[in-house]
Amino acid sequence: MFLTFEGVDCSGKTTQAALLVDALRARSGAVVHFIREPGGTAISERLREILLDRSNLELSELTELFLFSASRAQLVARFILPALARGEIVVCDRFYDSTTAYQGYGRGLDLDAVRRINAVAAAGTDPDLTVLVDIPVDEIEVRKRASGSLPDRMESAGRAFYERVRRGYLTIAREQPGRFAVFDGMRNVNDIALDIRRAVEERLEQPHREEK
Repeated sequence: MFLTFEGVDCSGKTTQAALLVDALRARSGAVVHFIREPGGTAISERLREILLDRSNLELSELTELFLFSASRAQLVARFILPALARGEIVVCDRFYDSTTAYQGYGRGLDLDAVRRINAVAAAGTDPDLTVLVDIPVDEIEVRKRASGSLPDRMESAGRAFYERVRRGYLTIAREQPGRFAVFDGMRNVNDIALDIRRAVEERLEQPHREEK
C-alpha cells in the first residue's frame, strides 16, 4: 500500500505521517517505510538541497518544477516501486499533489503540463490514499514564529502564494474524493491521528483500491 501526506507548510502533516507509521508498525508487524519528498534517495536528497536553499532565489518556476519531478522520478524508480512490489507499505511525506498545488496553483504554471510531467515522473504510481491536513494560511505564520526556525526558499514565497496553494489542495481533493481524506489540522494532534488511523485501516481492509 502507498500512502501520501499533503498540506501547506507547518500543517502538521509530517507529525501525522510519523504517528501513522508508528501505529502501522505496531498494528501489523508489516514492513513500513517512511520517506519524504523531495528526498528519499541520495540523488533526490541532493536535489532537495538545491530546491530549499534560500540562496537559490534565481531558480525559475519551470526549473523548480523539473527538479522536483526529477527527484520524484528517482525516488519512484529506486525505492517506491521496488518496495510496493515486495508487498511493503510506503508512507510518503508529499508526492505529486504537492507539485500540482505548489508549482501549478501556487506558481501559476500550466496545470495540464504539470499533470503530464507528474504522470511521467511517477511512472503510473498513484497513492492508494492521500491524507490532506488542512490549516488556514494565517496559522502558518503562527506556527513558524513558534518554531523559531528560518524559512527555506519555498517557505519564503509569501501569503498570496500560500493562499493559492491551499485553494489548489482543496480543489484537488474535491476532484478526487475516492483518493483523498481531508482532516482539519487545527484540531488536537492525537484526535487527528486517531481519525487518520481509522481512515487508513478502512482502506487496508478493502480488497481492491477504489477508483479515483
